[in-house]
Amino acid sequence: MSVLLEAEPSPLTIDLATTALVIIDMQRDFLEPGGFGASLGNDVSLLAAAVPPTRALLAAARAAGILVVHTREGHRPDLSDAPPAKLERGAPTARIGEPGPMGRILIRGEPGHDIVPALRPQAGEPVIDKPGKGAFYATDLAEILEARAIATLLVCGVTTEVCVHTTVREANDRGYRCVVVSDACGSYIPAFHAAGLAMIKAQGGIFGWVTESGAATAALGHRP
Repeated sequence: MSVLLEAEPSPLTIDLATTALVIIDMQRDFLEPGGFGASLGNDVSLLAAAVPPTRALLAAARAAGILVVHTREGHRPDLSDAPPAKLERGAPTARIGEPGPMGRILIRGEPGHDIVPALRPQAGEPVIDKPGKGAFYATDLAEILEARAIATLLVCGVTTEVCVHTTVREANDRGYRCVVVSDACGSYIPAFHAAGLAMIKAQGGIFGWVTESGAATAALGHRP
C-alpha cells in the first residue's frame, strides 16, 4: 500500500511493503546514567525526549506490519573489533571495555549494551550488533534489507549527528530513500541535532527527508 508522508523538503509517497523502520542505538549505555555517554561528560537526560516518539513510531510500525530493525553499537569482549583510535579517544571517566555500573562499557552481552526497556525488540525483529557508527559497516543489514526488497528507511535513534547521520549517509550511497524522524532522534548537543537534520534535507534532500513522529505514525495508519 502506498501512502503520502508529509516531510521536508517535500512530501513523498512511500510503499509500506518496501519500507522499514530502523531504530539506531537506543541503548542503556547511551541513555542512562553510568553508561558510555555519561562517561564522556554528557547530560544523558537530553536523549530521554526521543524515547516517547520512538515508542509511538515503533508501535505504529508493528501495527502496520513493516519490517523493524534495531541496532546496537558495541564490541566483542576481547575488543578485537575496537580500533585503538576509538579506544583511546578523549578523556572519559570509563573507557570502552572498562567496568561500569551496567557492566563493561559498550561490550556485547553486558546490561548497558542492551536496548532500553521501553523500546525492547520483539521476537522476530532483527537486532544488528555493529562495531562502528554506521549500521552497514561490518554487519548483515544490507542482506536483511535486500531479502525484503526494502527501498525506504524510516530512521530514528541516537545520536542524530553521529550514528544516525552515518547510517543515513551509508544508506543514501546504497540507493535507499531515507526519512529521518526528527523528534525520535536525539543528541547530547542540541545544536548538533538541529544541524544534522538541516544537512539531511538541504539542497532538495541531499541525504533524504525529515519528518516528525506524528506525520510518520499517521502515514503508517495510526490514529490517536
